[in-house]
Amino acid sequence: MARLHWISLPRIEGIASRQAHVDLPADTYERELGREGFYGPSTQMYHRHPPTGWSDVEGPLQPRAFDATKLECTGESPWNAVALLFNTQVKIRFWRIESVMDHLVRNADGDELLFVHHGSADLFCDYGHLEIREGDYVMLPRGTMWRIAHHDSLSLLMIEATDESYRLPDKGIVGAHAVFDPAMLETPAIDDAFIAQQTEEPWQVRVKKRGQVSTLHYPFNPLDAVGWHGSLSPVRINWRAIRPLMSARYHVPPSAHTTFASSRFVVCTFAPRPIESDPGALKVPFFHNNDDYDEVIFYHRGEFFSRDNIHPGMLTLHPAGITHGPHPKALEIGSKSLRKETDEVAVMIDTRDALEVAELPDGVEWSGYVDSWKGGKP
Repeated sequence: MARLHWISLPRIEGIASRQAHVDLPADTYERELGREGFYGPSTQMYHRHPPTGWSDVEGPLQPRAFDATKLECTGESPWNAVALLFNTQVKIRFWRIESVMDHLVRNADGDELLFVHHGSADLFCDYGHLEIREGDYVMLPRGTMWRIAHHDSLSLLMIEATDESYRLPDKGIVGAHAVFDPAMLETPAIDDAFIAQQTEEPWQVRVKKRGQVSTLHYPFNPLDAVGWHGSLSPVRINWRAIRPLMSARYHVPPSAHTTFASSRFVVCTFAPRPIESDPGALKVPFFHNNDDYDEVIFYHRGEFFSRDNIHPGMLTLHPAGITHGPHPKALEIGSKSLRKETDEVAVMIDTRDALEVAELPDGVEWSGYVDSWKGGKP
């Protein structure tokens, strides 16, 4: 089959900026219509009103927000974690743990990515011992046996790449060391703490496959490795090691902040950075349709510069098919250049396949989130 190419006829019609996201015509609002997230062809529209300035939205296609801080503690096993969003390629859960994890687990459905929202712990797995703390990403390859010994109350965002694996994104012309150097990735160690937990006491391994859990019983602790050799292992990196791509004169798209990639979704990290200083550059994310991807953002800490009334521990879903964009208050702050830098830390998950919302306890969803854009113009 011949290689397919997008139809590309770059044109300018009517009143428009010559360059995307820069020097917008007076009293206009830019909206990007794009394909394949921010990787494919796109067109920038210039509107008289904010594209999210709706008076009402009827039907299921609307932005939604959830407050994970209102979830109860969910037990000693990650398989008890509360499901938030899911499709056939990814499952997003939130796990709050205060009790002792007295068993091992193994995810046979796909790679698991843990993001530590609160607390610290020791993680023991096939490959050794790893200390983890707030702000860490921990990627566990499919089939890894592991457990956590937490030091205090611990909460984790869990992102499963179902029947898939995680890899580092293609960093293109900026090179392999951009955003973060792979040398910053830490791996578990077979250290004294790991050797000390190798007892001859009975242990259980709870294995998840096709969403069902089977329990394996051992008369000893199966985390009994004395060494390993190879290129497959868990890795850890903290958001503080991430150095965002920046431009004083141009607002870079979210895809520039990709941290991990799977075949049908990406995980991006929004970390503190200076805000664009050029007078003609946008100071907040541009309105966009992103018609091929659902957008999820988990808010870890700080004040998210394009949202209002969002606090750490919340999660938002903006489905493909409805325009995404900054809240009116954030748009006003950006237009007046009132902020010089962001202080946010957030995890974004963009999925190529539509997400389903799991059944959640009453009070977890903020039902008024869709109405928080009403009024539109700042």
